[in-house]
Amino acid sequence: MLLQDVDLIGTIEPKANSLRLFFSRRKISDKPESIFGLDKLFTGYPLITDKRLPIIQIDFKSYISYSITNESFTVWDDYEEFEGKAFRIYSKSRFLDYIGTHTIASSDYPGTIRHFGMVCLDHIVNIASNVHPMTIEVRR
Repeated sequence: MLLQDVDLIGTIEPKANSLRLFFSRRKISDKPESIFGLDKLFTGYPLITDKRLPIIQIDFKSYISYSITNESFTVWDDYEEFEGKAFRIYSKSRFLDYIGTHTIASSDYPGTIRHFGMVCLDHIVNIASNVHPMTIEVRR
């Protein structure tokens, strides 16, 4: 299933240096709404939380670094290379460059570093880790 239109709805560190993220899926509403923008009134179909679907939980047993950015302050960067859409694995990114410059993490320690990214409706989540995350669905 292709995931898109997801919201980051929470983060916790269940243990020191572990990370748990929660995401909710959105869908396009069946009911149009009037939206005021650019000095004009538009009619559109808002994205609403699909409460019938479970929450997506992603657990990292450990991480090197992570960041959460307000998506309004991000820009597209052709420098970056990745696979996926809302949930991405980067082979080349500014975040991996940052990890290489600002930490002692390397392929020698703790091992191969991967950049996992989650592109949400309001947030961009970046995680550098040497372990793959575990993903499960949990009831609302």
